[in-house]
Amino acid sequence: MYAIEMKNVNVYIDKRHILKDINLRIPYNSVYVIMGPSGSGKTTILKVINRLIDLIPSSKIDGAIYVLGFDVLSHDPYDLRRYIGMVFQVPNPFPHLTIYENVAIAAKINGIAKSKRELDRIVKWALEKAMLWNEVKDRLHDYPHQLSGGQRQRLCLARAIAMKPKILLLDEPTANIDPVNARKLEEAIISLKDEITVVMVTHSSHQAARVADHVAIIYDGKVVEQGPAKHLFLHPLTDIGQKILRGEM
Repeated sequence: MYAIEMKNVNVYIDKRHILKDINLRIPYNSVYVIMGPSGSGKTTILKVINRLIDLIPSSKIDGAIYVLGFDVLSHDPYDLRRYIGMVFQVPNPFPHLTIYENVAIAAKINGIAKSKRELDRIVKWALEKAMLWNEVKDRLHDYPHQLSGGQRQRLCLARAIAMKPKILLLDEPTANIDPVNARKLEEAIISLKDEITVVMVTHSSHQAARVADHVAIIYDGKVVEQGPAKHLFLHPLTDIGQKILRGEM
């Protein structure tokens, strides 16, 4: 059984064929990286997994998708999202909430914490996992605008994992932050896989090589290659795969 399984999935938006016969099997407790050039359908795959695709009125999905054993297309999307956290490309902490409140709100909404003491423990745990605790432990009542861009993105990661998801979706989470914060985020991602299945979209082949257990290469809405990262980086089978892994596309 897999954490996520997609079988012959096709997605249409405004009659455009975005995803074409996608077949993916994503193992539990792994970092699964999806690579491909802009417009290839990487982010759409994430939106299908957590049903954010529903927010696009003209979208249509064919095929079968299973997440944690749930039939995604027939399951209540609000219930589904209780098990799925997401971090977007641009840091988006809640500006009107403090650092503490940004992390705590996710645990509150998901009913994770039953007391203030337990909530404090979860906030600290999430900030530690996001490699941010030591930088903000004396600033928990500051607001996100007082943090750097990279710190804000790690705050978003802490918020996402504070809800104790089973799956974490990351949509190019380091694309808009500096290299130091990007590396800290990568360390956090690797440390999480013992507890959470991570699905990450990235343009960077170097980043994929550092963090991935498994890789799928997407081009023009199709999976052109997939497999264990160590094997795929050493033995790509297609010209497209070779170019993407060399950072040429």
